[in-house]
Amino acid sequence: MTNHSSTDAEEAARLLAFGLRPRVTPTRDDTYKDLAQRYRHDENFRLLTDRIGKGLGLKVLGSEHGTDSIALAALEGSVFETKLDDYAKRARYRGERGDTERVLHGLIHLAVAALAYPRPEDLARDGYIGRVDTDLIDATVRDACRRLKEKADQSDSETDTPSDTPELEAVWHAYSRRPEASRTKDKRAAMNSTRAMVGRALNFLAESGFLTAVGDPKEGAFRTTPRYQLQVRELATTPAFQELLKLNVVPMTEGSGSLRSGAATTPPVTGEYSDV
Repeated sequence: MTNHSSTDAEEAARLLAFGLRPRVTPTRDDTYKDLAQRYRHDENFRLLTDRIGKGLGLKVLGSEHGTDSIALAALEGSVFETKLDDYAKRARYRGERGDTERVLHGLIHLAVAALAYPRPEDLARDGYIGRVDTDLIDATVRDACRRLKEKADQSDSETDTPSDTPELEAVWHAYSRRPEASRTKDKRAAMNSTRAMVGRALNFLAESGFLTAVGDPKEGAFRTTPRYQLQVRELATTPAFQELLKLNVVPMTEGSGSLRSGAATTPPVTGEYSDV
């Protein structure tokens, strides 16, 4: 059994601290660069870092392709966890229940992930860059809600739901009745419009280091980062995402989706590859 010094533990903790600051990269900080290289090549140091992270409520997803930055995910119940309930409270629309807002925002984030990596090989290949925008996401979620409504209408009774995640069936009405786009008296985007909700989701991901804005800000276009690719890989096994894919509403995937294993279709690519 390898014995670690107090210095090793301190350096492992320091590396985790760097990982909690997504806008700091090894190319901008020599200490971070040295620690990231050590994590990649020193198995004992990597194990120590992973264990300290676990004790703090963090999971090390790995180093980001092209940057060597450490990508972290908060474990359930961790102090670092961003709960969807808390996220939804920031943008709660008056008159809607908190659980409705939570599911609406959850569906939007699932759609962003599905559209960012439309094919299994896109998600699997390091360096793939996906692109998403407000219009595409809003249209996709609306189509998903339409299909959710159709499934609910086909159920034998109001209590029988045709899926393994019935909470998705409960969301279609709330999203569909929201205006796609509306303005307040002072010409600002109304908080209750679905495009505004999508915009807040995309900006939240950008602030977290998962997306980068591109082009005209008014168009709401973003590209993915290596950090987001690692995060979405963690999402691959969740029942909610699999349920979304079953609706066959993700453009250019014919329902195969990047997070569904064994997909056979090979649709047109919406992103691009980068080795940088």
